[in-house]
Amino acid sequence: MSFYFLRTKDLTRTRRSVTDSPPSSPSPTDKSFRHDRLSRFDSSGENASDRLGRTSSYLRRETRLGSLNKQDQDTTSKDYKKMYAEALQENEHLKSRLQDSKQELVNIRSQLDKLAQRQDLLAEKSTMLETEKKDKQALEKKVSGMEEEMKVLTELKTDNQRLKDENGALIRVISKRSK
Repeated sequence: MSFYFLRTKDLTRTRRSVTDSPPSSPSPTDKSFRHDRLSRFDSSGENASDRLGRTSSYLRRETRLGSLNKQDQDTTSKDYKKMYAEALQENEHLKSRLQDSKQELVNIRSQLDKLAQRQDLLAEKSTMLETEKKDKQALEKKVSGMEEEMKVLTELKTDNQRLKDENGALIRVISKRSK
């Protein structure tokens, strides 16, 4: 459906549908009616200069309205340009902040990784220390157990030597008596 705009006295445009307009092929009576109206208009005594005056004032009014519209468009386009420039500037600012945030995030992640590695090393060292402590305690127990065995062995050796000496003395006494 096509539309055209009509200007009213208050210079606002109203939208009309083509279907609201008169039929495209007027009947013969409509043609003659329009012709009569036109001929009456010409015969009303208006000359061509009056019509030209009206059309020139109409043209001046249209030119003035057009220039007002152009000024409005210029101010809106300037506003749009200003808004676009501000938006670009804000976008650049936000991009730089985003880049800074990304860099800060990378730094924080690397620090976190280093701390995690240190924590792992400390955990490994602490487990190694715990195992070393357990091993040391076990070795100390073994050493103390071996020292006890050594004492017992030395006591057994001295007892064994004493018993050998007593046995030799008894053998001598028995051999003297049996002679």
